[in-house]
Amino acid sequence: VVSTLNNPFFVTLKEGAEAKAKELGYQMVVLDSQNDPAKELANVEDLAVRKVSAILVNPTDSAAVGNAIMLANKAGIPVLTLDRGANVGEVKAHIASDNIAGGKMAGDFIAGKLGKNIDVIQLEGIAGTSAARDRGEGFAQAVKANGFKVLASQPADFDRTKGLNVMENLLAAHPDVKAVFAQNDEMALGALRATQAAGKQVLIVGFDGTDDGKAAVKSGKLGATVAQQPALIGAIGVETADKVLKGEAVEKYIPVPLQVVSQ
Repeated sequence: VVSTLNNPFFVTLKEGAEAKAKELGYQMVVLDSQNDPAKELANVEDLAVRKVSAILVNPTDSAAVGNAIMLANKAGIPVLTLDRGANVGEVKAHIASDNIAGGKMAGDFIAGKLGKNIDVIQLEGIAGTSAARDRGEGFAQAVKANGFKVLASQPADFDRTKGLNVMENLLAAHPDVKAVFAQNDEMALGALRATQAAGKQVLIVGFDGTDDGKAAVKSGKLGATVAQQPALIGAIGVETADKVLKGEAVEKYIPVPLQVVSQ
């Protein structure tokens, strides 16, 4: 049960799951929730009626998915979550990117390019989201390890326009900044526009590996982006469901490695 098939990330996640299911000899039913929790609940009801062996769900919303998961729990069908977790209900395993490791990878990439003890700025995502918290925590580990001086760390809400505006202000205050870590590619691309407009050479590293982000890396404008591996999330989800069905023990949280995309 996928939150939406209108997003290339989740289409790739689905394809990774399908390929692994075929390899392991499972028949897979794929249902699209169209970002609607009510549709998500109806999809899980449908699967419960069909008496499927296991349900992999990529939640529309971590809170709203609880009803669907509890319905599956009641039907005795094991549930695994992909990419987004669930706040309520019993889940056998949660498979998602390791955002903390990703934040550290971004910082270590900067150190590898520019050396240690340099001046950096961080653009943060939406406060209170697990992605912003974990990516920030990982970057903080890299800051400590590499002796970076953080001139500023400010939210730009995962938004390209806000990334541009915040970066303009920060460049005026800190014209000698050497590198920027933006907690997603949208903010990185906004920051890039700000540095270009100011005629400054600043190494910018984004996060997510979006098409726009990767294109900017390829053209040499963005230093790097830390990319998630959606196909691998899907594949590991199916492998883990297979273990659950065979009665094998599995970890509650299975982190999926990220990769740094650079020139």
